[in-house]
Amino acid sequence: MSVLEKITSQDAIDLENKYGAHNYHPLPVVLSKGEGVYVWDVEGKKYFDFLSAYSAVNQGHCHPHIINALTEQAKTLTLTSRAFYNDVLGKYEKFATQYFGFDKMLPMNTGAEAVETAIKLCRKWAYEKRGIAEHEAQIIVCENNFHGRTTTIISFSNDEDARKNFGPYTPGFIKIPYDNTEALEKALTENANVAGFLVEPIQGEAGVYVPTEGYLAKAKELCEKHGVLFIADEVQTGIARTGKLLAVQHENVTPDILILGKALSGGVYPVSAVLANDTIMEVIKPGQHGSTFGGNPVAGAVAVAALEVIEEEKLAENAENLGKLFRGELNKYIETSSIVNLVRGKGLLNAILINDTEDSSTAWDICVALKENGLLAKPTHGNIIRFAPPLVMNKEQLLECVAIIIKTLKAFEK
Repeated sequence: MSVLEKITSQDAIDLENKYGAHNYHPLPVVLSKGEGVYVWDVEGKKYFDFLSAYSAVNQGHCHPHIINALTEQAKTLTLTSRAFYNDVLGKYEKFATQYFGFDKMLPMNTGAEAVETAIKLCRKWAYEKRGIAEHEAQIIVCENNFHGRTTTIISFSNDEDARKNFGPYTPGFIKIPYDNTEALEKALTENANVAGFLVEPIQGEAGVYVPTEGYLAKAKELCEKHGVLFIADEVQTGIARTGKLLAVQHENVTPDILILGKALSGGVYPVSAVLANDTIMEVIKPGQHGSTFGGNPVAGAVAVAALEVIEEEKLAENAENLGKLFRGELNKYIETSSIVNLVRGKGLLNAILINDTEDSSTAWDICVALKENGLLAKPTHGNIIRFAPPLVMNKEQLLECVAIIIKTLKAFEK
């Protein structure tokens, strides 16, 4: 069967089930086209995308400026590896570091790779700049975190689906409750070998948990007091998703190490990055870290274009305004709802809590019904539904989506 041959939705699902590893549980919809805030299935039905590939497609599907950068660069040079210089990487590094306000960038491909890079960078800095004894560095992380699914990362996860039967686990992490500066201060005080604090400004995969106002600023203050690096994982929350370019900017926090991915390419190509200032990044020397594809010319061209779209189209401001509208409209409905307990979020990263147990199928059933009504979303942690549309959505489209969501939820009222 040619990959260009048209197939039905069921054919596509059957092929994946037979020939692919079963490491995902997708909603039963097979997509073949995307443009802006919309996607179409293979039969031609049109949907609002309210997941944005887990916030990778912030700039909308197939944004012409980003696609043009991809195709033009792909015509001339795609990959050199880092064995040689190329004429795109330096321009991309200059653009990105000035865009986010750091001295240096280390380019990688995926979010999990970028998190692993930040962990390595933090540890090496601890040994060479802080004077912590080798192999003794500790990194503080938060409960219910999601930073990826590599062996190191699942070692400090408490998601048993991601952890069970994948050990032995990597040591060197101290786990504390999220949104708890007292626990952070205690861990910093009691452990002299802490090198860094790795945190999501909003815990997206856990169900869009927004911390108490002031949490991030206080956490940064404590890290500075104890000579510890504040590491912000903005793979999902960054690139305008929460109404600011970075979610930490809601509290005027500048991380010591910034981790980016997903929308850094507008969902067009795997691109991630770790940014830090010279005093941290200079500990990495040739041969100590890298990736064949990290910093390739296509990635650089695509990332620059993706960031240009964010700024030129004022997508952070749009996310801020539409997010307030979305939560306001949903809260009106929730006042009299028996099926939804609350809506929470920042910008256009939001979630609703379904009034049922985590092991129930209600949230999944609601998402299937939303699909039938022309809107795609996905549950997380059983009874939570995350809503994260592309940031190019306009007010009229958002209100149409709110109407679809409320109409669907009403069908499940008890």
